[in-house]
Amino acid sequence: MEAVPKNKPTPISLAQHTYWNLGGHKSGNILDHLVQLSASRITPVDENSIPTGELLPVKGTPFDFTSEKKVGISIGEVGIGYDHNYVLLEYSGQEKSGLNHAAKVKEPSSGRVLNLWTDAPGVQFYTEGAVYGKHSGLCLETQGFPNAINQPNFPSIVVQPGEKYKHSMLFEFSVE
Repeated sequence: MEAVPKNKPTPISLAQHTYWNLGGHKSGNILDHLVQLSASRITPVDENSIPTGELLPVKGTPFDFTSEKKVGISIGEVGIGYDHNYVLLEYSGQEKSGLNHAAKVKEPSSGRVLNLWTDAPGVQFYTEGAVYGKHSGLCLETQGFPNAINQPNFPSIVVQPGEKYKHSMLFEFSVE
């Protein structure tokens, strides 16, 4: 994704919103999908789902996906589902085509695997349903941190005139 502001500093943080269910169409929910995220912290939100500016460790919380874990194990502890920005500033060290490994999703029945690679500082892990029913798919949206424009300790999303905003992601599919 790319953008270039013409005449004034501009906040830019583009994200795609693709839903994935590696079990396939009409296969049910994603609660048995195994997820691993290359992030040890999240940006917590307030009662209006606006990030507070904090960076909270995930260790020992329902948000901990630092090692492979079923989505459904802790989803009941986070309200209506996951919709949280994970901090990718401490990548796993794995790299491909200049991008860092951000996430791995595996569907145990089919063996299908999705690996996500990016150069973005964050990934929004989102499990709420849209056209499909609740928890029928999950999103991994690489992006700048939500509310970064109002949080000076978050990586800046302001791009200066003539500079290019660019961030890349690579979705890689395989079978184990």
